[in-house]
Amino acid sequence: MNPIDIINKYYPEENELKHILLTHSRSVADKALWIADNHPELALDRAFLYEAAMLHDIGIFLTDADGIHCKGTAPYICHGYLGADLMRSEGYPRHALVCERHTGAGLALDQIIAQQLPVPHREMVPVSMEEQVICFADKFYSKTHLDREKGVEKARKSLERYGTDGVRRFDDWCTRFLK
Repeated sequence: MNPIDIINKYYPEENELKHILLTHSRSVADKALWIADNHPELALDRAFLYEAAMLHDIGIFLTDADGIHCKGTAPYICHGYLGADLMRSEGYPRHALVCERHTGAGLALDQIIAQQLPVPHREMVPVSMEEQVICFADKFYSKTHLDREKGVEKARKSLERYGTDGVRRFDDWCTRFLK
């Protein structure tokens, strides 16, 4: 599977949104592959890591986020499950799970309900090691500052709005993936 072919299908024009998606996704893929290379004991699937990292944000065009040139109608928080729907329709259910489970440090069902988030009521927390690595790598890159990687503290702080469970998961990932 070539993730660029799928990106080109949904982002056929060469524009700022496609540039943002590709630049951000490449940064996330590079960090995920760096983790894989530095942790052979995890036996991560490198090909899948690259593909899924490149596609984890495929659904952003369906959302309304002017700051990153998204002209869709759904709230931005919906991009994960909307991208998952796209990936399922393409025949890639494993990649779909990465899309669905990467928002924040994952969204737990009780958190979705308590915060009245406009997403389906189901567990959306990373399960497989590859899902966890991509979710973790994603926290270090924004789509508004494409030229820089966030430090650990800034990445951690960005998760506080999602609650303590996400921060705890992030801290666990720091211990596991950055040692």
